[in-house]
Amino acid sequence: MDSALFVHRLHFAFTATFHYLFPQLTMGLALLIVVLKTIGLRRNDPVYHEAARFWGRIFGINFVLGVVTGIPMEFQFGTNWSHFSRFAGGVIGQTLAMEGMFAFFLESAFLGLFLYGEKRLSPKAHWLSAVAVFVGSWLSGYFIIATDAFMQHPVGYFTAADGSLQLASFWDFVLNPWAGWQYAHNMSGAAITGAFIMTSVGAFYLLSGKWTAHARIFVKAGVIAGCLFSVLQIFPTGDRQGKMVADLQPVTLAAMEGLFQGQPGAPLIILGQPNDQQGKIDNPLEVPKMLSMLTYKRWKANVRGLDAFPKQDWPGNIPLLYYSYHIMVGLGTFFVAVMVVALFLLWRGRLFNARWMLWILMLAAPFPYIANTAGWMTAELGRQPWLVYGLMRTEAGYSKLVSAGNGMFTLLGFMGIYMVLGILGLFLIRREIENGPVAGHESVSNLHPAAEAR
Repeated sequence: MDSALFVHRLHFAFTATFHYLFPQLTMGLALLIVVLKTIGLRRNDPVYHEAARFWGRIFGINFVLGVVTGIPMEFQFGTNWSHFSRFAGGVIGQTLAMEGMFAFFLESAFLGLFLYGEKRLSPKAHWLSAVAVFVGSWLSGYFIIATDAFMQHPVGYFTAADGSLQLASFWDFVLNPWAGWQYAHNMSGAAITGAFIMTSVGAFYLLSGKWTAHARIFVKAGVIAGCLFSVLQIFPTGDRQGKMVADLQPVTLAAMEGLFQGQPGAPLIILGQPNDQQGKIDNPLEVPKMLSMLTYKRWKANVRGLDAFPKQDWPGNIPLLYYSYHIMVGLGTFFVAVMVVALFLLWRGRLFNARWMLWILMLAAPFPYIANTAGWMTAELGRQPWLVYGLMRTEAGYSKLVSAGNGMFTLLGFMGIYMVLGILGLFLIRREIENGPVAGHESVSNLHPAAEAR
């Protein structure tokens, strides 16, 4: 691989991966904040309103850091990927502009009202501001997913005389069938992050004996949402997204599964190490015929392997793609197991006193970030060697006049700045958690024993 191309790919991978640490939490929390505000409004319960305000502050910190780390990505299309921008900008520029002009401003404007306007707004108006923040954040997610979906499965375009792609049908582009299931899968992943973080903080408070009324709400809401979205992440969203890959990017499916030779009744590899030099999986632990069943709903269905495709069309880093995919699937299974057990304990009324389970919930907080990162790596590594699938190869899209040295210099600069931003973000969130849902006051449960019954 050309050294400049490698640096540009690494540059964008770093900025995109770091940036998405923040939106996945804000999109997940946006839904849960609406749930807390809705229950608080219906019950006229101040504890739920305090819980929503607390998570609104956490949301605000992540939102600001997400904006700061997201803006450079827009510029990288021009600085690092200028040939790609000239080729596909006439199409993907539509959704990128709409994300900034509509979704971002909707989310940011009403976030200000939610954080600072509660005393000036009626209870219903304040609830509506939370709903608007949720709509803005999830709409923003859709526009970004629609952009990526075009790169995965280009539709709604025509080729202009100069060779560039131009928009032929706005609705075909925005309603790309790839975008629908990718969006559902991505947003359920974001909801899992929000649920696990909310549950983790609640478990921390319960183990510490602080803010127990609020902590019970955090744990209950987080466990219910986490269980629901962990199941949805596997079926139907993960199942249907996998079917899209099998139908439209079969070489990607073969690389993800480590299937070097196609066969009827293909096995599902649970564990093993891909050996792309010898074209096999070392030390495989497999379930016979399961890949055929999961992909085509027939035990003896033929699944094409990498041997069915020209080697120049294989994803460039098969081991990394294989491990990313299996980490995502493994953690998704772990999420279901943890949340099902936690939900059972909640139903039996034993969760809040089960310290072993609270420890698991508290320590599980980082894993949704790993799973979401692995999922995006699977999607983007799997698309290779194409920038726009079937239309533009990655090697043709980067800025040829920006040398590897220039790219590495700016990459190191971004790493330093983002490290400072990451430390600042952790400090601010830690301070909010230490201050608690109502800073400067004792937990409601300590003041009002009846609150323990919630």
